[in-house]
Amino acid sequence: MKLKQRMVVLCAVLLLLGLAKIFLLDGGEGSASSRRDLRAFRKMESGLSLPRGARLTHTLQSPWEIASQWVGPREVYPEETPELAAVLTSLSTARIERADVGYKGTQLKALLVLDGAQKVVFKPKRYNRDYVVEGEPYAGYDRHNAEVAAFHLDRILGFRRAPLVVGRYVNLRTEIKPVATDQLLSTFLMQGNNTCFYGKCYYCRETEPACADGEIMEGSLTLWLPDVWPLQKHRHPWGRTYREGKLARWEYDEGYCEAVKKMPPYDAGPRLLDVIDTAVFDYLIGNADRHHYESFQDDGGASMLILLDNAKSFGNPALDERSILAPLYQCCMIRVSTWNRLNFLKGGVLSSAMRQALAFDPIQPVLAEPHLAALDRRLTGVITTVKQCIEAQGPDNTLIEDRMNLPHP
Repeated sequence: MKLKQRMVVLCAVLLLLGLAKIFLLDGGEGSASSRRDLRAFRKMESGLSLPRGARLTHTLQSPWEIASQWVGPREVYPEETPELAAVLTSLSTARIERADVGYKGTQLKALLVLDGAQKVVFKPKRYNRDYVVEGEPYAGYDRHNAEVAAFHLDRILGFRRAPLVVGRYVNLRTEIKPVATDQLLSTFLMQGNNTCFYGKCYYCRETEPACADGEIMEGSLTLWLPDVWPLQKHRHPWGRTYREGKLARWEYDEGYCEAVKKMPPYDAGPRLLDVIDTAVFDYLIGNADRHHYESFQDDGGASMLILLDNAKSFGNPALDERSILAPLYQCCMIRVSTWNRLNFLKGGVLSSAMRQALAFDPIQPVLAEPHLAALDRRLTGVITTVKQCIEAQGPDNTLIEDRMNLPHP
């Protein structure tokens, strides 16, 4: 065969191989990685519905001990958690032993200690479900229901990097005040017949308290990560300036991702791909406020990016803030496992899975229907973005075979 003919055949084969890879990774079942990811997806689906009122019956361990043993460098909870419903039920019902002002931050919260000395973060309800937060994509108070929804989306996406969250109703008179510190009690007040508190935080004001319906306050509880896993805070490389007229470098530098790739911990290990996973997660929930993030301390970049503080989400279902996806479309790379999971969730599967998962929660309905529809719409936008990257630079440079346990060099 002549050289020219051989070159034509070779080019044709390479083209077919490239198309085959795109097909197999676009929700197909033919490749080994796709089959493995499909099995994981089916396993997630089978465990998505959680029974209400579940209790631990087969172990002498407390729910807090079980949850603490789940935590590892690359996951907050494992792929299979038959005790998850019981742990969440305990979170939503356990007696409150102590109540204090929340750890420092910008938003109102309270630190509660449950029976068994388990610390949790309580975020109170500030908005009704159908309230639309106007303005900047990071505007408004924290949304307690967003924390609940984000946790279940983390389950559905298979990331398993978000601390456990559940909705809960608390009686401020009988459950909180008798065990509250003087510092927290000093922030309680009455508005009409409703009991309110404003706590201690950067933006906490006596004029802007969170109020119960009478004495009953709706909120979310986030399980505190075990103290044996201390956290380290990092500035997000795609963080915003929060200053009018002042852009961050990533907002004007088209080569920004290449600069990030040269900086530790993004120059090796899984952290950059974690950032891109998180961009997908944040875009789906509408969270444009991840200016910092946490990992486990002294990890050298090998542990996961922990999906903490997701309450600035699900504010405006009509707003798709594309800038949240900057790590994805600037770096033009994504994990194969993430890409497969996104394709398994298209066609309305994502919103259906969320409805199924959220039906368990004590404060359901957790999300208004427009937010569920927004999830499917935004998912289409993510998939389109990845396909544009594949067209521009090929599947081998876009779809990265990095499983969640990738070791750091």
